[in-house]
This record gives sequence, C-alpha cells and structure tokens, in this order.
Amino acid sequence: MHAAGALATDAEPSTPTMAAGPTFFASNDNEHFNTRRTGVDFFPSLQAQDAATGVRYRHHDFSQDGWSRSGEQLALAARGPLTAGVRSWQLEAGAMSQGGHTLLTADGSYLLPIAKGTSAEFFINRDFVETRTALDRGIHFTFVGGSLEHQPHPKVTLIGTLGYQDFSDDNHRRHARFRAVFQPDLDLGLTFQYRFRHYDSTPNESRRGYFNPERYQENMLLAGWRYRSSGWVGSVLAGAGTQSIAETPSGPSRLLEFGLSSPLAGQQRLDLRAGYLRTASFGGPDYQYRYIQANWVIRF
Repeated sequence: MHAAGALATDAEPSTPTMAAGPTFFASNDNEHFNTRRTGVDFFPSLQAQDAATGVRYRHHDFSQDGWSRSGEQLALAARGPLTAGVRSWQLEAGAMSQGGHTLLTADGSYLLPIAKGTSAEFFINRDFVETRTALDRGIHFTFVGGSLEHQPHPKVTLIGTLGYQDFSDDNHRRHARFRAVFQPDLDLGLTFQYRFRHYDSTPNESRRGYFNPERYQENMLLAGWRYRSSGWVGSVLAGAGTQSIAETPSGPSRLLEFGLSSPLAGQQRLDLRAGYLRTASFGGPDYQYRYIQANWVIRF
C-alpha cells in the first residue's frame, strides 16, 4: 500500500479541511534492481477522524544494470474514519502505465468486527510484478484474501490469513499465514511475535520472470518496541528465522524495520519508514532488500 500517513488531530475541526503532501519511496537489492517512487496526495475534503477522498499520483522509476523503465500512476484514494486508532476501510483504485503496458490497479481492505476481541479483514491488491523481465512483459497479479484476528487474552493476539494470487502468465499461488503476538506489558510497548507463511505456486519456474518456487515456507521469531515521547512515535522490529524452498535445505531469513511518526496534533504529519530484508529470490537463497519511505501531509 502506498497510503499517506494518517493526519488526525486531538481536536478535530468542525468543518472539512483540505490536505496534501509529497511522498517518496526508494528500494534496492543485491541483484542491482532499483525502484524509486515520487508523488503527491491531494484530499480536497478531509473529514473528522481522518476520513477522506482524494487523488494520488505516482511517478515510478525502475533500473538494473543499464536497463531503465519509468511509469505513471493516477488513482482515486478513499479511506474511512479512524476508530481507536484503527481504520475500518480504505481503497485506492486507478491505472498505471509503463513500457507500453497499462493496468487497472487496486489496493484496498475492509475491517469487519465480529465480536469483542474478534474481527475479520478482507483485502485486494492488483499491480505489476516488479522485476525487469516481468515489467517488459507486462506481467501483473491480483491478490485477494482475508484474515481472522482473535484476542483470547488482552496480552495475546492471534491472526490467520488465507489468500489467492492470480498472475497474468497463468501462474497461481495459494497463501497461508499465521501470526501470534504477545505483549508482556500493555504500557511498555514491547512485543514478541511468531510468524509463519507458506505458499505454493504453479510449477515451471524456469519460464517465469520472477521468483516463483513451487513451494515456499518461512518461520520467524520477532521482537518489537514502540516508544512515545512528546507526541513522536518511534518503532523498531527485528526478526530472525528459517525458510525452505521446495525440496532444498532450509536457510536463514532476517528482518529489520524502523519507523518514526511526528505528533498527531497540528497541521502537519510526517511518517518515515526504513527496512532490511534477507530472504530467497529468483537469483538464489540469499536475497537482500532495503527500502526507505517518507510521507508528508499538510492540512490547510
């Protein structure tokens, strides 16, 4: 998702206001594939609790070993209000054009409360596959699914997810994920997590232009910390685990993420994110990926 950070204030305005701001995303990996996304969000009518409808523009730049490609994306973005810090729904729908290929894109989710401590979430994501070969061929995917979240204890949260991913080159993936989160002290901001993910794909990886093992599985243990000071919110998440690809022996996987958000009160909001991931890819089991993201929203 490429949503700008929420801009909620302690005292919501009695009348709608406008909001706009630039966005930036950059990533690179050890296969020398680079991605840059710059753009702007504009919400002509920002409602109470950060609900809004507006437009979103992104310019994409991709490059790898002398090859380069650019793309343009324009979308309508809408989001529901925040309730206790949780957004009930959001949807981005538009079109992206790159290399002579045009695709209708989508990114959305809907949260459905079921009972106290239990909720379901449904999601959809439709986009291009971002590798050199896949972009040249215009290969894209549609990913749909849902998750069930249950809190058996105030300090324990369990989340299960099932998804189906359909690729335009007749590839199909079936996803299963599970996450258990333990928060030893509700005021400390410290969490411990266990994550599991698995998917199986249509065979014949050799004709694909992207990482596509017949089976992939990962188990990971993580520790996170969220800290608040004078309205600023900082976070760090670190994890280590193992992954297995089809019948090959298991290998290591690593994750490290940082976040920083400015105070909610006021006319501006700044969100910064950065991360590092070590996993498997089309080129081998030791794939390394780094990214940085910035969103700046101004209310006026």
